[in-house]
Amino acid sequence: MNLYMIKLGATPKGRLIEQHDVFFGIGENVAQLIPYFEQAWVEVKDIWHIDAYRKVCRVGEYAVRVVKREDFVDNGLHLYFINMGGYKAGEFEEFHHKMLVVASDLAGAVSLAKQSAFYQEFDAGGRAVSHIDNKYGVDVDDIHKVSDVLNDEFKAKYALQIQPCDDDMADEFVIGYLPKKHFMA
Repeated sequence: MNLYMIKLGATPKGRLIEQHDVFFGIGENVAQLIPYFEQAWVEVKDIWHIDAYRKVCRVGEYAVRVVKREDFVDNGLHLYFINMGGYKAGEFEEFHHKMLVVASDLAGAVSLAKQSAFYQEFDAGGRAVSHIDNKYGVDVDDIHKVSDVLNDEFKAKYALQIQPCDDDMADEFVIGYLPKKHFMA
């Protein structure tokens, strides 16, 4: 089984521009996860597309493996999803950067996010500083422990085992517009 990070896009009824969300799921492939993310974001059922997905195997110097719940050994390491927002002078836009980090706690995850190139670059100064959305400089709503945001069915069966890694393993990234029909064989 694999952990997938999926960026969904759609223009729900009544919206002027495309909306996005991120979904995390566990499966053998992305197609298996369609019922889960359609249930999680019901307003976009049948009108969604995927803008990107990532099969998560490695984050930094850590291997991320999906294990059966009963085989999980807690070593204090957690996988965090962080959504950072930032601005550029003269641009009518809030730019976002989504990242995964491994840390032992929320403070460690925030510290790693603030070291990122995005955090340094997207800062228009004054009131438009780079931020981790909405709460002073850090918004816990947009910093999530990935194991907490998984569907209850996934959480009951699986856990994310994170361990130091020194091999060449790499994540699979797929970027580009993929409509629902792409996954229907």
